[in-house]
Amino acid sequence: MNLDLSIPVLVVDDYQTMIRILRNLLKQIGFKDVDDASDGTAALAKLKEKKYGLVISDWNMEPMTGYELLQHVRADEALSSLPFIMVTAEAKTENVIAAKKAGVNNYIVKPFNAQTLQAKIAAVLGGE
Repeated sequence: MNLDLSIPVLVVDDYQTMIRILRNLLKQIGFKDVDDASDGTAALAKLKEKKYGLVISDWNMEPMTGYELLQHVRADEALSSLPFIMVTAEAKTENVIAAKKAGVNNYIVKPFNAQTLQAKIAAVLGGE
């Protein structure tokens, strides 16, 4: 696996426990530079300050959902090609389809483990 583990990753979730879980999984995989944001609005502010190589965002957040964050990212010329993985507890087909149409790179349904996360990241970043 030749993932670039030096890229900065932004984890977006309104649930601190989930942020901690994702941080730990990313560290297990080998990522060192992991930031977090508590919702889409905070994430957008961070995305304007720093160049990230990957966003992993929860779907269900207030006031800005992960889906709305994805739409903002894809609409922003500077961010439009940023790899984006959506995390959700719901495997609803319409959510998956909506996220794909909005330009999500991959989709993870909770619960998941480090292997699943690593496989999804590898599929998005091209390191098999």
